[in-house]
Amino acid sequence: MISPRGLPHRGMITGSIMLATVMQVLDMTIANVSLPNMQGNLSASQDQIAWVLTSYIVASAIMTPLTGFLAARYGRKRLFTWIVSGFIVSSMLCGAATSLTELVVFRMLQGMFGAGFVPLSQAVILDAWPRERHGQAMAIWGVGVMVGPILGPTVGGYLTEYYSWRWIFYINLPIGLLALTGILAFVPETVLDRERPFDLFGFSLLSLGIGALQLMLDRGESKGWFDSSEIVIEAALAVLFIYMFIVHMFTARRPFLEPGLFRDRNFAVGLFLIFIISMILLSTVTLLPPFMQQLMGYSVIDTGYILAMRGMGTMAAMILVGVLTRSVDTRLMILTGLGLTAISLWEMTGFNLEVSTWTLVHTGIVQGAGLGLIFVTLSTIAFTTLAPHYRTEGAAMFSLIRNMGNSIGVSVMVTLLGQQTQSNHMILSENVTPFNPALTGAMVGDTATGLSLLNNEVTRQAAVIAYLNDFQIMMIITLLAVPLTFLLRSHKHS
Repeated sequence: MISPRGLPHRGMITGSIMLATVMQVLDMTIANVSLPNMQGNLSASQDQIAWVLTSYIVASAIMTPLTGFLAARYGRKRLFTWIVSGFIVSSMLCGAATSLTELVVFRMLQGMFGAGFVPLSQAVILDAWPRERHGQAMAIWGVGVMVGPILGPTVGGYLTEYYSWRWIFYINLPIGLLALTGILAFVPETVLDRERPFDLFGFSLLSLGIGALQLMLDRGESKGWFDSSEIVIEAALAVLFIYMFIVHMFTARRPFLEPGLFRDRNFAVGLFLIFIISMILLSTVTLLPPFMQQLMGYSVIDTGYILAMRGMGTMAAMILVGVLTRSVDTRLMILTGLGLTAISLWEMTGFNLEVSTWTLVHTGIVQGAGLGLIFVTLSTIAFTTLAPHYRTEGAAMFSLIRNMGNSIGVSVMVTLLGQQTQSNHMILSENVTPFNPALTGAMVGDTATGLSLLNNEVTRQAAVIAYLNDFQIMMIITLLAVPLTFLLRSHKHS
């Protein structure tokens, strides 16, 4: 392998990898805002159109752990070329789909090819830069990984509003071809490991466990969670197969995932922290659009602009990390990031329906800056002491845990939002009686109209309280992550 210090075209390698990464992570959230348009165009029900997201998420989760083995067997450059080409083709097929079945199948293919983008790009960039500049490299890489999901709804809303939902897939063609050209021209190939056997049994156990868990998380809310036999079966299968995989991993002679990967303390603690941070990142981005649009009356475009400010905070923090990473204790930067995230969530627990646009913007900037500090620094320190031969496999596991945190965080927060809205509505309704003098004006004239308006307002207020409770829970989760920071070894002491 070429030494990072003598590696030519480092800038071109980083640029090509970043293009590919941005394309893939943007696609994870860009389709969300276009689902209503797809539903009408393809004559699908609400439950059916949800499979456009589910198929991508499940396929990506199953294929992510396979990245390390495929890169070792066939080489990173060759594998990257394959998955970028496959992603471009499957994106074009998604855009040209004429039925829901076609779209779901093509989205599944897109998820399978897209699974390796983030772990491969992280491993390639870590190898391309010398160890003392890994912080700067991860800051550049983190811009795409963190800002992509935040800007996805904005880009998706714009393309759907002014063109068509099909363009959220067609936009991948020029970006993908440019990235593919750069990868072919500049990314060096790695040494192949033809001797490593493929642990089919271990991979099957992990795939079935992850697939069942992702299905449960994605469909749980619509199915009523454990009131549904489907969700109960998926939960039982997820627990069974993941338990069997863990036992197999520590007892097999050549397991699918090497146990040595998890003996590195920085990496193991990093997995816990990235799981927690991922829960907060995507949950907030998921909760704020309906809060602003359904309760406060913001348009889709205005919501996108406000959320884009969160991305600006993230990018500013990442630039700062790149400058400070060699002179400041990385644990201090993570603690600062956790503090900023907790402060922004604390301020969000005081939101109401009259909250100003500036408050929405500056809390987003503060939270984006906090998450940016955490993500980049954590992506660096988690790999500081990890053996180089574990790098691709470790990046795949890091990406998998991050995605699982996203899924679990969104599922839990959306479920709590629905349940608390109902319970809050019941509590508030107890005070809605003809004997309450404060409500006399709402019940005069057309009684049916007055009661309907009153019920709508009670529902709005119940939903606001539920949102604030979710923000409070996320703030507590963020604070609980603080003690884990002290288990990390700073790069200055490694």
